[in-house]
Amino acid sequence: MIFVGKSRGGGQNLARHLMSPENEHVTVQQISGFSGDDLASAFKEAEATARGTRCQKYLFSLSLNPPASEKVGTDVFLDTITEAEERLGLAGQPRAVVFHEKGDRRHCHVVWSRIDCEEMRAIPLAFTKRKLMELSKEIYLDRGWEMPGGFIQPALRDPKNLTLAEWQQAKRVGQDSRELKAIFQSCWKQSDDQKSFGNALQQHGLALARGDRRGFVATDINGEVYAIARWCGVKTKDVRGGFGEAKALPSVDQAKEKLAERIMPGLQKLEKAQTQQRERLFAQQERAVWKLTEKHKAERDALSERLERAFKELEIRQSRFNKGLRGLFDRFIGTHGKVKKQNELEAFQASKRDQKERDAMVHLHLSKKRDSLKRNSDVLKKAQRLTRELGRDLTRLKERSGADRPSGSGPGRDVR
Repeated sequence: MIFVGKSRGGGQNLARHLMSPENEHVTVQQISGFSGDDLASAFKEAEATARGTRCQKYLFSLSLNPPASEKVGTDVFLDTITEAEERLGLAGQPRAVVFHEKGDRRHCHVVWSRIDCEEMRAIPLAFTKRKLMELSKEIYLDRGWEMPGGFIQPALRDPKNLTLAEWQQAKRVGQDSRELKAIFQSCWKQSDDQKSFGNALQQHGLALARGDRRGFVATDINGEVYAIARWCGVKTKDVRGGFGEAKALPSVDQAKEKLAERIMPGLQKLEKAQTQQRERLFAQQERAVWKLTEKHKAERDALSERLERAFKELEIRQSRFNKGLRGLFDRFIGTHGKVKKQNELEAFQASKRDQKERDAMVHLHLSKKRDSLKRNSDVLKKAQRLTRELGRDLTRLKERSGADRPSGSGPGRDVR
């Protein structure tokens, strides 16, 4: 099921569009959480609520488009909508669900209000495209639908210029049997002969090889072996009929070695780039700490200047003592002692007040530095982890490509 979603305003225009007679059949399946019982009044209510916030795009509109060849029930649409709103963070928000039919195509629209009425704020929507893409892919795999080409991206189209995402995608091949089967079936459908099939597999980090029974198998960068007929969902005789004999193909061990040799230059380049990225992040972290330290030093200097009020306060307290004969008289009647005690108490309180301000600034600075260090540390740790993983992957590939085995060693076994 393909999703198209976006935040938007203009509720009345959207209501007119959803109810447009251009569609042969329009069914308002559900309006929930709104006071009104039609789209226009529901969206007008959402707009009025949004005026209490600064949000201009107070609605989130999502269309759900299943494959035209599949029969998808209303319950499936509604279950999918519930899952989508959970992932988007819109669960419990007012929504409207509308079905459209035009020609032989039936699709669905759902519109949520983004305004949280209790908090009177717009619910933030982050990474919606990625979240919806992940959900869409899961639905295709769960239901066994033929996946669109855009969902099966070649991971190793150009192994000399690998990106980190492409390499991680290539390593995941085989972890999800449904996705792996979709890759094999896609390669099978787009291929006319053994060569084109091998080239198609190669783009996904797979290599065509000869199995132990002289049949067609494939191996991946993780060393797993897959029977072509089984994973393409066809009969063995159809594979042989379309591809001929497998005797000209390399053995599984040879295919693994060639695959490793093909990928290794790109992985070495990627490891070097990741190492440089880690070093840059480390340098950035050090600069950020020094910059923050300089800022905090300036703030503490400014605080020290403000706390020079203590000298003025001391002068004020000292001015309370009379001088000359009046001062001697104050000492005689005890007034001098009372003033002295009052001054000492005020000086103590002023000292505690000033120290409290210093401590508050110190704790604030430590908290900010701690947060900054944690953010930078998390990024740096991720970079270090990726660098270590790439190093291990590279070592594994080197061992595989440089394995000490006689030329033309025996074929591998069909293990999957």
